Amino acid sequence: MIRSLVEDCERFGHSLIETAERGRPGLVNRDLVRAIAEHGLFDRLFSEEGVTATDLCAVRQGLARVCTDAETAFAVQGLGAIPIHRAGRGDLRERLMPGIRSGDTIAAFALTEPGAGSDAAALSTVAERDGDGFRITGEKAYISNAPGADLYTLFARTTQGAGARGVTAFVVASELDGFSGETIEMISPHPLGRIVLDGVYVPEANVLGEVDHGFRVAMETLDLFRPSVGAFAVGMAEAALRVATGHATTRTAFGTPIADFQGVSHQLANVRLDIEAAELLVYSAAAAHDSGDTETLTGKAAMAKLHATETAQRAVDTAIQVLGARGLEADSTLAHLYMEVRAPRIYEGTSEIQRNIIARELFNGRL
Repeated sequence: MIRSLVEDCERFGHSLIETAERGRPGLVNRDLVRAIAEHGLFDRLFSEEGVTATDLCAVRQGLARVCTDAETAFAVQGLGAIPIHRAGRGDLRERLMPGIRSGDTIAAFALTEPGAGSDAAALSTVAERDGDGFRITGEKAYISNAPGADLYTLFARTTQGAGARGVTAFVVASELDGFSGETIEMISPHPLGRIVLDGVYVPEANVLGEVDHGFRVAMETLDLFRPSVGAFAVGMAEAALRVATGHATTRTAFGTPIADFQGVSHQLANVRLDIEAAELLVYSAAAAHDSGDTETLTGKAAMAKLHATETAQRAVDTAIQVLGARGLEADSTLAHLYMEVRAPRIYEGTSEIQRNIIARELFNGRL
């Protein structure tokens, strides 16, 4: 079942390459998001039964094998909208989710701030009571789909001095007075930016979950998505290895394919070994999430993300080394992967933070 979904999404990814290439670097590619929706992937992600972490991993792995732009567009739309789908109150979900499902409405997840990254509970964006709603003031940085998203799942402090317990999740529309943003140019071409809120008024109906309990909304979303970051990395590693092995079997040196040289073949064997281990870790973490195994999920998800993203970095670097100068050509698959592969070791928890989590879970007897 998993393998079939991965392969189906890989085949679909091929059909998205042209649409992805028509997008402008650093801007939301709305045509690509709509194409993903037309294939039914958002219906799967936002199903009434609830998407499984296993399915989410399989979709991201399959898309990443051939079209990282499509993978990222799918994942970021999901990250921004899953909190609305799961925690929207009253008619909020019914009003907003149809446009998100169709790809006509672009969503984003706005947690990170200039001074609050890994320590996400240290938010300085403030939401103060104002009549039947809140006025939000602050800045968010390194937000995927910003500033081009239509809706933001945004986290702000509603109770001072309460740490994670004083954070509330809101849906904030980019069209509101006092909302502004700008693009941040990165080495990878994805839309990323900062947003500034200057007393933006948000009604009580736009609260996700309960007031002061928004950190739970954030963590439940990240618990679902963190194993799938590893799946994204596995897909990229597989793509790099595919290029390298194809080259090694056809490129000759001194009258023999370079695959016959142990200096090459052993490097690629090690990459394949690491990919296999990463994939097993990813789907083990996904299974823990889907079975409700909250005791081991945190540690398993951290191990999956850490090992898979580090493996992808090594896989791409090794593949470029095997191809030599060809791997550095600007329009090559490996050059594209080289720009893409670095970021997953940072977002949704850096490699160093993952090691901290693993150590903590180990000494607490949960690993």
